[in-house]
Amino acid sequence: MNDNVVNFNKVRKSKARHQKVLKAAENRVKFGRRKSDKEKTAELTRKLQTRLDGHKLDSKKSEAPPQTQDTSNTDD
Repeated sequence: MNDNVVNFNKVRKSKARHQKVLKAAENRVKFGRRKSDKEKTAELTRKLQTRLDGHKLDSKKSEAPPQTQDTSNTDD
């Protein structure tokens, strides 16, 4: 007979445990930072955003001024 009997319940539970380990590692990276690290990241993000905003083109200056329609009729 076949010596490779597989218990699907054990395989399913083993896979679920492995997924939990991967999720825990992901959460440690995402949420497991010290307060000083979070502050440094926030400060760096703020500086980079300020620099990026400083390099943006002002869309109001590049647009032509709105033209007003002359409603007076001079052809009378």
